[in-house]
Amino acid sequence: MATENPQDTLATPRPGDSYVQSFARGLEVIRSFSAQAPQQTLSEVAARTGLTRAGARRILLTLQALGYVETDGRQFRPTARILDLGFAYLSSLPIWNLAEPVMEDLVERVRESSSAAVLEGLDVVYVLRVPTHKIMRTNLGVGSRLPAFWTSMGRVLLATLPEEELQARLARLTRERHTAHTTLDDAGLLARIREVRQQGWCVVNQELEEGLISIAAPLVDRAGRTVAALNVSGQANRTSEAEMREQMLPALLAAAQAIGQRMLRS
Repeated sequence: MATENPQDTLATPRPGDSYVQSFARGLEVIRSFSAQAPQQTLSEVAARTGLTRAGARRILLTLQALGYVETDGRQFRPTARILDLGFAYLSSLPIWNLAEPVMEDLVERVRESSSAAVLEGLDVVYVLRVPTHKIMRTNLGVGSRLPAFWTSMGRVLLATLPEEELQARLARLTRERHTAHTTLDDAGLLARIREVRQQGWCVVNQELEEGLISIAAPLVDRAGRTVAALNVSGQANRTSEAEMREQMLPALLAAAQAIGQRMLRS
């Protein structure tokens, strides 16, 4: 499956009165750590961020003094305190507390995993996940990123964008054939996203990972804005696309509506 890739898909702002470059560089250092690079030397951090060794060293020592990284003298690694940064986002939006019990009921009903995600650039970022007890190859958690154009939640969220913005993001897209089923051409991707706009939900069948099928619907706030997407995912050898539509979709739409109603009352 695709690896987490926190790529910067938006234009980089220029330093100025409203842009603190040193702070931005500190965030780049934090983002340089990942599942593929859980610990790094000073040279590796400098190479991944494009900083000088001296600049990377200053930032790493600052993060160490604040308790966000630790080191054995050679390798640097993030500490659990890094989670505070993500928790600030999750705790600032009550939707996730409202959604979790509904998602737990959904998982119990359909016997498949359910996740919620938001759109960031060309990726979806997982903000909540309720796994089933079945063993799945997919190893996803809060903070995981997947390419939006080849996921059901991503296409649901992309479908909410104005056409001009959708076209702009498509123009920045790096094409990668994840499986034999991956749609790569502009016309095919746009056709699938426009279909989602019309029907209000999306199925993606093995376009990102062989054997993985998912179906997603939007989560809409009290102002009528789509703030996230909710999905149910399963294994294609166990659940066909037709079964997803017939058996999973009604439960998914009901769960999305229930979460929306909770947001209205909150």
